[in-house]
Amino acid sequence: MKILAVDSSAKACSVAIIDDNRILGSFFINTALTHSQTLVPMIDSLLINTNTKLDSIDCFAVSAGPGSFTGVRIGVSAIKGMAMPLNKPCIAVSTLEAMAYNVIDRDCVVCSVMDARCNQVYNALFRITDGVITRLCDDRALSILDLADELKDYNENIILVGDGAELCYNSFKELNIDISLAVEARRYQNAEGVAFASLDKQKISAAELMPAYLRLPQAERELKKKTEGKQ
Repeated sequence: MKILAVDSSAKACSVAIIDDNRILGSFFINTALTHSQTLVPMIDSLLINTNTKLDSIDCFAVSAGPGSFTGVRIGVSAIKGMAMPLNKPCIAVSTLEAMAYNVIDRDCVVCSVMDARCNQVYNALFRITDGVITRLCDDRALSILDLADELKDYNENIILVGDGAELCYNSFKELNIDISLAVEARRYQNAEGVAFASLDKQKISAAELMPAYLRLPQAERELKKKTEGKQ
């Protein structure tokens, strides 16, 4: 089964095509250019360079959140735009789960973290044993201090991945935790992980595909506070 996958959930942007468990090709950039400028040209180039026609793709996958509200919307919209005219199925993948595939060759606890601002992170924990990933908690938004307290209970190697990994590593390194930072090449969100994570996920229609936010956008949160304060 050929899967075209997209990740635009943070500053990095990537696309990948896999055929079953084989990577046909992938592009990754981390230039902080707007994804509305880079994503479609990357998809077009990947299709050309892998000699793949869009209508030969069996399924389209995307990191549907958490992440940047704008970035997630761009990725989801791009996938819907390709899948809907072809009447092809889509798969929504957790950005945090996809990142666990960055270190699939390590037996460890993966701490996937994305910078959610305001001293918070989007986070989920996974255990990898012999190449099998087991989810340890739901995707959530929590403070860096609360995450540190939770990680103290794990007596095994913890690897940090994600665009919030270095932020958390600098906060945790004085603590008595067996924790390490994934190398740069394996640290960030990547469409290859999205593709592989999608293999055991439920397929849905393009119309059903929606972003999965863990909290309201900042503007909506501030409006809610003002509204509640007037009551």
